[in-house]
Formats: sequence, C-alpha cells, structure tokens
Amino acid sequence: MIQLKSAREIDIMAHGGKILGATVAMLRREVRAGMSTWELDEMAESFIRSHPGATPSFKGLYGFPGSVCVSINDEIVHGIGSQRRIQYGDIVKLDIGVVQDGWVGDTAATIPVGMIDERVERLLAVTQSALQKAIDHAYADSRLGDLCAAIEEEAVRSHFSVVREFVGHGVGRKLHEEPQVPNYGKHGSGPRLKPGMTLAIEPMINLGGAGVRLLDDGWTVCTSDGLPSAHFEHTVLITKDEPEILTWRAKTQLR
Repeated sequence: MIQLKSAREIDIMAHGGKILGATVAMLRREVRAGMSTWELDEMAESFIRSHPGATPSFKGLYGFPGSVCVSINDEIVHGIGSQRRIQYGDIVKLDIGVVQDGWVGDTAATIPVGMIDERVERLLAVTQSALQKAIDHAYADSRLGDLCAAIEEEAVRSHFSVVREFVGHGVGRKLHEEPQVPNYGKHGSGPRLKPGMTLAIEPMINLGGAGVRLLDDGWTVCTSDGLPSAHFEHTVLITKDEPEILTWRAKTQLR
C-alpha cells in the first residue's frame, strides 16, 4: 500500500537517509584492493549500529545473511559478503538499507577500485545519469511511467540494457512497498505521484544484454553474458515542490 507520510515520519526517514549517505561515503573511502567483501559488510553494520535507533534493514530480511549486498563486476545485485578479495580494476556495488525508529531507507552505489575500463566508466556515468533523469520526473501529479521511461531511454541512448527482473519500489514501514518502480516503462502510464510518497529509485544497467542468471547461493544475480553491470539508488521523497533526495551523500553531517 502507498503510504503518505506525516512531517514527523519524514523527519525520521530523512535522518535514516543521512545515516545511509554517511555509510556509503565511509565505505567509498575504505574500499580497496585486497580487502574481503565481508570486511565491507562488517564495517557497514558497525557504522550503522553506532547511530541510536538505527539497524541494517537487510540483515535477516527474507533470510539474507548479511547487512549489505556486495556485488562485483558482472554481479548485478544481492551479492553476499564473504572472504572473496576485491581486485584492482573491480567495480563494487553496495546496496544498503537502514531501519531508523521503525522507518526504512534504501540506497546503492557502484564504486570503482582503481582505474577501470573506459567502457565500464561510461556505464557508471550513464547509470548515475539515469537515476538523476528519473528523479527529475519525480514531481507530484507526474505519472510513475514517466520516471521509469526516463531510465530506459538514458540507458538505450548509450546502447546499454536495463535489468527488467529487479525493480525499484516504494519504501516506508517496510523495505518493499507499492508501487513497483521498474527501470523501463511508458510515458503517461502508471499511478500519479503524490506528496508524502517515498520511492527507492534504483537503475540497474548492464554493459551487454539484459539477461540475468541466479547463482547457486540462491541470492547473487549476475548478467547472463558475464559483462559488467552498474547499480545506483536513492530514496526520494515526493513533495509539493521539487523531489527531495533523502539519501543524498553531499548533505551528510554524520560521523
């Protein structure tokens, strides 16, 4: 169900969003070749729990064993932290959620480790641009399909593919709420956006084809062709005026 939040509830989600932004900023500083993906998971959980009332929302959700989804290179989403070592030239996707006093926020970023291939660098830039294009359509009374179509158009313009099996979503009391926010769509379709709605908008864009495959761990989703994928996400509040990015990194003032 779509939940329209009160001012107090929005303040709580905004605080959780700042924690998420600070967590991503911290991990961006810490990630390096040679460290394990489990180290990133532990760092994130410790940092989140250091803030009163905050817990990692992914831990135990649907049975997920980690606090963060850590996915590398051709892994699209839902990678599990392990003793696997990060290599120079990898791209590391971090998908992170926080519960703050009963309200949930969600964010993701793709971090390059050292120098990366020019095509992959372009993939990251286009995925970030697609997220911003979607946010630019996140105005009250706009159609959800306008936001979704903007993501697909930005990807296709650069000859990349959008992942169709996994989508963004409403977020609030639960991590996954209605409406679903696909990375594809038609202009003028879908429900109208209303002030007080909070959406987790998360383009997942592949360098090659759109196909995906699930690994034997039952969680990690990879590209079918083994080519890299990028993932960026913000929790966005629909207002009477401009959309507000609750998980914006640059506005974080937390330790």
